[in-house]
Amino acid sequence: MNSYLDLIHRDSLLNSLSLEHLRIFEAIARHKSFTRAAEELFTTQPSVSRHIKQLTETIGLPLFKYVDNCIQLTPTGEELLIIYKEIFQHLENFDTKLVDLKDSNHGYLKVSAVTTSKYVITNLLQPFCRLYPDIRIALEFTNHEVILTRIQDNADDFYILGYPPKKEDIEIKPFMDNPLVVVAPANHPFVKQSSISLERLAKEQLIMRERGSETRMAVEMLFAERGIRMPVKLEVSSNNATKQAVLEGLGLAVLSIHTLYPELQRNQLSIVNVKGFPILQQWQIAYPKKKWLSPIVSTFLEYLLTEGVGTKGGHF
Repeated sequence: MNSYLDLIHRDSLLNSLSLEHLRIFEAIARHKSFTRAAEELFTTQPSVSRHIKQLTETIGLPLFKYVDNCIQLTPTGEELLIIYKEIFQHLENFDTKLVDLKDSNHGYLKVSAVTTSKYVITNLLQPFCRLYPDIRIALEFTNHEVILTRIQDNADDFYILGYPPKKEDIEIKPFMDNPLVVVAPANHPFVKQSSISLERLAKEQLIMRERGSETRMAVEMLFAERGIRMPVKLEVSSNNATKQAVLEGLGLAVLSIHTLYPELQRNQLSIVNVKGFPILQQWQIAYPKKKWLSPIVSTFLEYLLTEGVGTKGGHF
């Protein structure tokens, strides 16, 4: 008897749910606000409330709860949010496939990459965009921790990072070497010395990227392996800010050699010979093994791998 009632309820649920309901639900869950969801969707708050009331009645369980006057998802709401992401990911994939089937030279792709790869990837994009002027590319440059979250959420077509998650369902392809070096102002006393110990470097003022960046992770691992405490004088959130702080004489820094070309050419910064450096990092391209790669994504991926693999980063 219960299975018969469950069947009736399931049929009713499938017939009653709409994409409009789900879009409104997701916007509220993301903003934790009915008002902000309504603003984003260009509708009114009463309309949003009415849709959520209908959705709640259809499901038969509350989707939101108030804790200290803040909107939070109930366990049912959390499950529905997972289902929403799966549904709209499938729809987005289908939409991409339709575009690709209509014209393999038109389309849209999304890539997330660690911030240090910005200089390399933007340079590689120039010839690719000339070859495929009608392909639109969305590039998100961010730190390692954010990219891991984006991989988990399946937010992009593929990802470029130094430390991809070691999971069986993730495809990993080597992309490009990324040596990390110690840099100082060109007039710093260290520049004229043939070799500096890591212990001596630890007595200097160090300028580091924020926690969660791959450069920071690599340097922390090196210091930890040697049992040396890593002093951080200044923490900044971008490579450009790091270079500027070094130029201002605020300390020494560790940066990807790919980020240093302009300053090295102008003799503003110099690479310091520190034992243990360069740290030989390598960027990897990662994506879920089961993910369908459109012809556009496959073309761009092949292009990056062809241009990137074998590049050693030691041009300076």
